[in-house]
Amino acid sequence: MAEQHATAGQIDLCYETFGDAADPTILLIMGLGTQMLAWRTEFCELLAGERYHVIRYDNRDVGQSTHFSATPPPGPLELILRRPRSPAYTLDDMADDAANLLAALDVESAHIVGVSMGGMIAQTLAVRHPGRVRSLVSIMSTTGAPLVGILSPRVLPYLLKPASAEREEAIARSLALADVIHSPGFERDREGTREIAGASFDRSGDRRGTARQMAAILASGDRTKALAGITAPTLVVHGDSDRMVAVSGGKATAKAIPGARLEVVAGMGHDLPRGLWPRLVKLIADQARAADGGPAPLHAR
Repeated sequence: MAEQHATAGQIDLCYETFGDAADPTILLIMGLGTQMLAWRTEFCELLAGERYHVIRYDNRDVGQSTHFSATPPPGPLELILRRPRSPAYTLDDMADDAANLLAALDVESAHIVGVSMGGMIAQTLAVRHPGRVRSLVSIMSTTGAPLVGILSPRVLPYLLKPASAEREEAIARSLALADVIHSPGFERDREGTREIAGASFDRSGDRRGTARQMAAILASGDRTKALAGITAPTLVVHGDSDRMVAVSGGKATAKAIPGARLEVVAGMGHDLPRGLWPRLVKLIADQARAADGGPAPLHAR
């Protein structure tokens, strides 16, 4: 279905749906500075083929959703010191966006899947709006505790650089970052990365949202204690080769959430390579079916 817009609380969120609205809903939440396009259309169609109604959307401050352009982004020193002075919003606000989007679409509850920052949003949604969350899958994410999920020093320069206003330079930076954080155990898709980077550049003129989202993460602090209150059945997926969020972040997340299962994927970095899609779709679908009263996944029995 084509892009649509919904009023979610005080902001506008751009979203797309796949599959039959009569089926149980899976809400996909993307990560830092990344538009919903990174949930590739083919991936969404695979999930919908498991008889799910799939929603992907642009978080606030990226893509076609509301941008907070009036708030200056934090400077590099603020980010390095983990002390943003005036964050435009927090992860709580972004989790409320997800809840408000479900409400706007008349979806009482959904299976929630988030990657990276999207995993943090998904976790926070499960804490703040438990009635909206039928199951939770947190992928390559962390708890916000300062000593887990530490990023590689090779990644930091890419996060601190100001966004480029030139299309080809922005694409080149995306490819360079992908070279650092890709999944070494899976085949690369450089053309796919280039395609998404170009389409993302074309969809949004404000490229400072990434820094404001980073400030939201830092301002939200350590969520470990709050995660202990999650009641939704939870699966944590993390790669053993993740340079953006070290696997310790996934292990800490699984430890913090009561009853959570941990799936560590060999050769997975901080991306969603095509070669991983069949396994990931099965993990998500099995988790959702088990939460809805179906058989538990084989690896959890």
